[in-house]
Amino acid sequence: MSPKRWLRLQEAMAREGIELLALVPGANLFYLTGLSFHRMERPIVALFPREGDPALILPAFEVEKARAAAIPWRLFPYTDEEGPGRAFQAATEALGWGRPIAVETLAMRVLEWSLLASAFRTPEPIPAEPLLARLRMVKGPEELAAMQRAVAVAEKALQMWLPQVRIGMTEREATRRLIQACFAAGADALAFEPIVVAGPQAALPHATPSDRPMGRGELMIVDFGVVVDGYVSDLTRTFALGEPDPEWPRIYEVVREANAAGRAAVRPGIPAEAVDRAARAVIEAAGYGRYFTHRTGHGLGLEVHEPPSIVAGNTTPLEPGMTFTVEPGIYLPGKGGVRIEDDVVVTESGGESLTTFPRELMWIGE
Repeated sequence: MSPKRWLRLQEAMAREGIELLALVPGANLFYLTGLSFHRMERPIVALFPREGDPALILPAFEVEKARAAAIPWRLFPYTDEEGPGRAFQAATEALGWGRPIAVETLAMRVLEWSLLASAFRTPEPIPAEPLLARLRMVKGPEELAAMQRAVAVAEKALQMWLPQVRIGMTEREATRRLIQACFAAGADALAFEPIVVAGPQAALPHATPSDRPMGRGELMIVDFGVVVDGYVSDLTRTFALGEPDPEWPRIYEVVREANAAGRAAVRPGIPAEAVDRAARAVIEAAGYGRYFTHRTGHGLGLEVHEPPSIVAGNTTPLEPGMTFTVEPGIYLPGKGGVRIEDDVVVTESGGESLTTFPRELMWIGE
């Protein structure tokens, strides 16, 4: 466990009056401990008290992995034969029952919570997301370096993949080739299932690649990212498969200008919603406001979606080291869509795009 992160966590818990934090396998546990576990039917719960050493409830076969992390755990293992109930009770005796517990409401399952609630005889859970977001939103130099490496791998993969795309290729085949390019370029893992869709499918921001052949004159949206050293990239570009209908280059330029306006708006001290407002204003002025159907961006780091959300109503002030996407889009139902997404970091003087892949409309697939 990073001593600095552990101290920051305890200080934050003290400020917010949180006595006990429970984490399950995922980004927050990795952030604090460097440990990754599979999420499975066997519950694993790490308990961080405001004072004293943390506790870890886990299957017995994971004990050596936990010890190798050089963290002063109080370990409470259980076997498959006995189940986790007794381990949760033992943790209760060590930490004290009846304590309110802060939990990851977006990650903790009913399985873990029911065991915690029964053992600790605790009242309703306290959402831990505000506390954890404040710890993780501002990235340090090592985190930013890992994100930059993830961006470099994604952009290399895109360069490797584009010459392989052909008009008439199915979305699923194009996606399979993109996945291969990501690993060939050096990805540790995929950040999420890639989206490669064209024509009417591109009108759906989160469409699933299908066996539909991509046709001449259609626009193809490519949204993907990779994991490198635990941190992610998230990149979207839109390409023309041969010469498109004249309306699409006009729409593309509106989105490109909106992307540029959003990135230009980034600077420390402004509310997150100001970036959304800057990008959205361009699209609304062009008459396509109702076809921009999602927020302008989302935070990213250890996860693809994390705070801060770049959306109207979010008044969180931007700080140097915060990282998020700027990804305006226009989607015409039944016809197609355009999205351009970049990964941005707030600097002391403004904002910097970690992604540098060209944003001009490219014709490919001939």
